[in-house]
Amino acid sequence: MAPHPDPYAGEVTPDHEISPPSAHFGEDGARLTYGTYLRLAELLDQQRLETDAHDELLFITIHQVYELWFKQLLHELEAARQAMFDDRLWWARHLLNRVHEIERILIEQVGVLETMTPQDFLQFRARLAPASGFQSVQFRELEFVSGAKDAAFLRRFRALTEAEEERLLRRLEEPTLWDAFVAVLRTHDLPAGTDADISASLRIAAHDRGGYGDVWELAEALMTHDELSAGWRARHVTMVERMIGTKTGTGGSSGASYLRSRLDLRFYPLLWELRSWL
Repeated sequence: MAPHPDPYAGEVTPDHEISPPSAHFGEDGARLTYGTYLRLAELLDQQRLETDAHDELLFITIHQVYELWFKQLLHELEAARQAMFDDRLWWARHLLNRVHEIERILIEQVGVLETMTPQDFLQFRARLAPASGFQSVQFRELEFVSGAKDAAFLRRFRALTEAEEERLLRRLEEPTLWDAFVAVLRTHDLPAGTDADISASLRIAAHDRGGYGDVWELAEALMTHDELSAGWRARHVTMVERMIGTKTGTGGSSGASYLRSRLDLRFYPLLWELRSWL
């Protein structure tokens, strides 16, 4: 009988000595179950309704799911940023590809929320005040990490906890994804001292993909992140207009008009401008 390598023993082991897989895999010791590992009891207890409106559960669930995805996006973007600083471009691209797929899910989730009619929303909307999506700290962290830093948001946020304020201040001080990408250009001997230098380097990478293919693909991955973020903002504003029209938003925001003012936001304007020069 042919020998079977045992990677742990460092020698070959006859096939007949290999123990069959346990029929009770994962049950030995009963240390974990599906529910305990995922903390389902705690998780499913977090949808606390303020009214008897049928659709309030959907509203809470959708927004809690958004926050969970925001947490995952921050996790991936932080790792992608570090990978760029470490010149592990394949890993940065892999993580950004995951980010893109999550962002596509975020856009699609809006459609679930739109199964709620304006009349349904109005049954519980008044009880939301002064809470507002504008107060999502994680969403603002995503913008700051991506490159759109704005310290004014800290002054405009209401009822920030000390921990939340510290998180946003840290995001304002730490490098962005763009800072990491500029470091990649320098690592690959491409000028990056000024915006003009960066634009010239991007044109070099675009026209010499044989020599700078990894750099160009990373630039495209950042561009896709920017594009999908813009797509979510556009999808979100049309949903808000469908729900409340021109009414003032919860939390004292101006509602859809404020959201529309953010539609032209670009994390990486140099990447967008590049298209005009290729």
